[in-house]
Amino acid sequence: MTAAVSTGTPPADPADRTGPAAPPRRSRRRLTAYWLLLPAGLWLAVFFVAPFFYQASTSVQSGSLEKGFRVTWHFANYTQALETFGPHFLRSFAYAAVATVLCLLIGYPLAYMLAFRAGRWRNVLLVMVIAPFFTSFLIRTLAWKTILSDGGPVVGLLRGLHVLDVTATLGLTGGDRLLATPLAVVCGLTYNFLPFMILPLYSSLERIDPTLHEAARDLYATPAATFRKVTFPMSLPGVVAGTLLSFIPASGDYINAQLLGSPNTQMVGNAIQKQFLNVLDYPTAAAMSFILMAIILVMVTVYMRRAGTEELV
Repeated sequence: MTAAVSTGTPPADPADRTGPAAPPRRSRRRLTAYWLLLPAGLWLAVFFVAPFFYQASTSVQSGSLEKGFRVTWHFANYTQALETFGPHFLRSFAYAAVATVLCLLIGYPLAYMLAFRAGRWRNVLLVMVIAPFFTSFLIRTLAWKTILSDGGPVVGLLRGLHVLDVTATLGLTGGDRLLATPLAVVCGLTYNFLPFMILPLYSSLERIDPTLHEAARDLYATPAATFRKVTFPMSLPGVVAGTLLSFIPASGDYINAQLLGSPNTQMVGNAIQKQFLNVLDYPTAAAMSFILMAIILVMVTVYMRRAGTEELV
């Protein structure tokens, strides 16, 4: 029986190995996430955060272009902007709200058809929805100026049907013309922002499981009841997203009011542009921009709380 020979040297501990230790896998993953977020963070810092604080400082300045502007914490710029351009704010939100409702009324049936009835034509119809984005926003609005021109077929048809008499009574048009009226501005807004309503609605409707409709039919639900109890509630995320994507840019738009409207249909975007580029009153223009942003932020927050978006996702 042989005895084990002991050398007196304990085995080497792997933890005592020389050389730099490799970083934990979790730390590497965390650093990778930060590196991926860096481009977006730089973009926001340069094109959002910096302009935001610059405009904030401009909104509390006083002075003139000749003498120069300086920060004097002149908050009266905000009250002056509200007193002078209050009708522009109200008009902007009214036009944007009407255009958003029209986008929903027009876009929902189109999205429903794309999701459930388009069949092999679905991709073609989707391209037709997206196709306006391939053209300049300005060119599309100018096209509507031609469509709604006084001598065009649209105005002639509406005159023959006496529709313009009804719209004139409602204050939407003036006389026998469409251009330079609130209705023309709303039509332009509706057309330009309609794809922003259709695409979220289609995405939401397309994710609905068809077996739910079959189950509703098996339970003897009518098509109307199926839509009311199944389809529409499950498409609410698309409704919320579409209304926000349509209402927010429509509120600050100024191209449609500039090309299709008149001085009596000017929106707040037109007033901001005029203060910046023509009057050169930068503090008032910056204050108007912040007021518009604050009002939209409050309205969107209230709307999302009322819609219960946390329960829709």
